[in-house]
Amino acid sequence: MRVRALLLRAGSPFAQLWFRIRRPTTFGVKALLRQEGGRFLVVRHSYADTRRWALPGGGYKPPRETPAQAAAREIHEELGLAVPPEAFTVVDTTVTTLEGKHDTLTILTAVATAHPLRLSPEIAEARWINTLDELGDAPISRWLIRAVD
Repeated sequence: MRVRALLLRAGSPFAQLWFRIRRPTTFGVKALLRQEGGRFLVVRHSYADTRRWALPGGGYKPPRETPAQAAAREIHEELGLAVPPEAFTVVDTTVTTLEGKHDTLTILTAVATAHPLRLSPEIAEARWINTLDELGDAPISRWLIRAVD
């Protein structure tokens, strides 16, 4: 495992504890990337719950960028894919307190071309799949299920 991935994994419990104590207001995005043939991209992160399949994404600051700009940035940072912000459409926006923080989460979708993925240390694995059944018995993020439904 790469050093940055190890640091992310080691720091994750402290970040979660901080969120529960501080209860900050945050904004996040999750991106459902699709291909023409109906496949979509799922990832496993290298920190927190490393077995759970999820959507790529991350946090953003609303005064600095829109959810679509944040999704495009996160996709580029985590996967090395260039998807322009205007390619994204909003699937859903919800407010959650699952991690102890007050998070406004926006799920977006876009069509992506099949370029090779360049995984950042945040991503342990990425796969293009046709159905969630292909993930077997592995845990699946509620946001991934919500986006695919």
